[in-house]
Amino acid sequence: MSETLANFNVFQFASEQSPVRFEETIIVKEGVICDVYKIEGDDTKDLAIVTVAPREKTPLQKVLKGLKTLEGYKSGEGSLTITRANGQLETYSYDNNEPAEPILVNIGDVMQWQAGNELVFYEICQPPYEDGRYENLEEN
Repeated sequence: MSETLANFNVFQFASEQSPVRFEETIIVKEGVICDVYKIEGDDTKDLAIVTVAPREKTPLQKVLKGLKTLEGYKSGEGSLTITRANGQLETYSYDNNEPAEPILVNIGDVMQWQAGNELVFYEICQPPYEDGRYENLEEN
C-alpha cells in the first residue's frame, strides 16, 4: 500500500477543514487497510481512510444501523457499487483523482468498493463506527 496516512491531521470535507487524530489501523482483509480517525471537537462522527490494493475489493456489506454513512472517493482508480434497499443498482467509477461528491449510503443498502489500481476512499460514520453497523455478506 503506497499511501499511509497515520501522520494525516486535517481532513478536507466539502468546504470545511476538520482537525483529526489518528486512532488505529485495522486490516479489514488482505489488500484492504482502514485507518481510523477521531474528528477533534466532534464526537458525533468518525472518519476512516481506506486503502484498497490493486484489483482487490472491500467485503460486500449491508448497512444495518447508523444515522448517516458517507462514502467518498479520495484517490486512485476504482468503483463503488451500491444496491439500494429498493433493489436499484448504482455504480460510481473513479479514475482521475478529481474531487467527487460523497455518496450517502442508507440503512438496508448494500455496498462494495473495488480497486482497479490502488484506490483510497473515505467513510464518515455518524454516530462513530461500532461493530454491528455492517453485515458482511461475503468474504471476497
